[in-house]
Amino acid sequence: MSTDLDSTADIETGIDLDVFLDDEDCISSLWLERLRAFLSAGRADDIAIMVEPLHAADLGDVLESLDADERMQLVRLLGDRFDYSALTEVDESVRMQMMEALPNAEIARGVAGLDNDDAVAILEDLEQMDLDEVLAKLSTFERLSLKRSLDFPEDSAGRRMLTDFIAIPPFWTVERTIDYLRCEHELPDEFYQLYVVDAAYSVLGTIPLDKFIRAPCTTQIEALMNTNLVLVDANEDQEEAARDFERYDLIEVGVIDESKRLVGVLTIDDIVDVIHEEADEDIKLLAGVGDEDISDSIIYTVRSRAPWLIINLATAVLASMVIWLFNTTIEQMVALAVLMPIVASMGGNAGTQTMTVTVRALSMRELDRRRLRRLISREMVVGLVNGVIFAVLIGLVTWLRFDNLMLGVVIGVAMVINMTVAGTAGILIPLMLDKFKADPAIASSVFVMTVTDMVGFFSFLGIAGLWFGLF
Repeated sequence: MSTDLDSTADIETGIDLDVFLDDEDCISSLWLERLRAFLSAGRADDIAIMVEPLHAADLGDVLESLDADERMQLVRLLGDRFDYSALTEVDESVRMQMMEALPNAEIARGVAGLDNDDAVAILEDLEQMDLDEVLAKLSTFERLSLKRSLDFPEDSAGRRMLTDFIAIPPFWTVERTIDYLRCEHELPDEFYQLYVVDAAYSVLGTIPLDKFIRAPCTTQIEALMNTNLVLVDANEDQEEAARDFERYDLIEVGVIDESKRLVGVLTIDDIVDVIHEEADEDIKLLAGVGDEDISDSIIYTVRSRAPWLIINLATAVLASMVIWLFNTTIEQMVALAVLMPIVASMGGNAGTQTMTVTVRALSMRELDRRRLRRLISREMVVGLVNGVIFAVLIGLVTWLRFDNLMLGVVIGVAMVINMTVAGTAGILIPLMLDKFKADPAIASSVFVMTVTDMVGFFSFLGIAGLWFGLF
């Protein structure tokens, strides 16, 4: 393949090498090929021209598309021009790999100009020794600000917050506040409301910008502020903070510490990331794949999935033991072996549907006592109704296929029993796990599938044995 980047061959065919995204909104293969050629040739200025227009999220996609050596070559060639906020946009495995390869001095230089939340996201996975070395190379103000955020629990609001915000006293006027905003150089790049605080930095009220800019200059801040406050504790889980944003339609909210002092703010862009991460985590846990990413190695992925497969193997053995109890019955009527997976499979799918609704409701804190009773009764009735519908269908198919009306009745009865049990198990198992402080997203699927398999096999084979006198 030619690497003559000054060639006009592609231009003559109508292909623009400067186009970053293709028609499917993926990184253009020609753009990426050109970047790789520049990396191979060590053409730092040309690389800078290519990546300079990119948003941090786009640069993160580029990093994930490159090989490990190419990523580090890109960082080295760009030097001061590399945007370290792109590291917050890549998979954790890619970020950790890059952080391990970068010198601590380079990491310190890279995070020095970042927003507090982005810097924390990059530094929080470092070993303590490396973290201390990086922090020691930062200015005193940045070091103290980052240390305070890193002292909060992982996945807490304190880890996500921005420490730059605008706090003003209640006795100022609108005019004086405007003068302050014009003259003060250390203001946040973006902000949506002003925080009115007392001398101890306790929040007295907030003022949305739209309300502030419409007020007469002589108006006192105290007269404008909203005292109906929604604040987030810095130690609160980020998922709980996201619920506050959803419930109250927030764009920005203040974060307070144990002393009720304003220490930072959460903004909607960070909460969108939180919602995405939490939803992604729940989906993965329901499937038993842990916290793995697309960029993870084969060994890590195998290690992540193997424990859940072992648990599934154990539960499959339990289900097979139920089948073994009826081996004589199956030997006398081979049709049972053909039909019994249908009963178990339908029950498993019905249980998974109910379980998904329940886990989602638990995660969103939507289940009070009234809703809980309604959900339990609804899912039991839904399981029964679906059981009857599919019992009729599979009963007719079985009758026609095997020319045995009684066999159709047996599988129909077993279908009603298993789908009713599946609906009940799909809601009660997540509730029980949640009551015992276990994450229902992690273990529910294993238990639900085990229950539906065992009940399905036992009910179908047991009823068949009694009905046809095969015991």
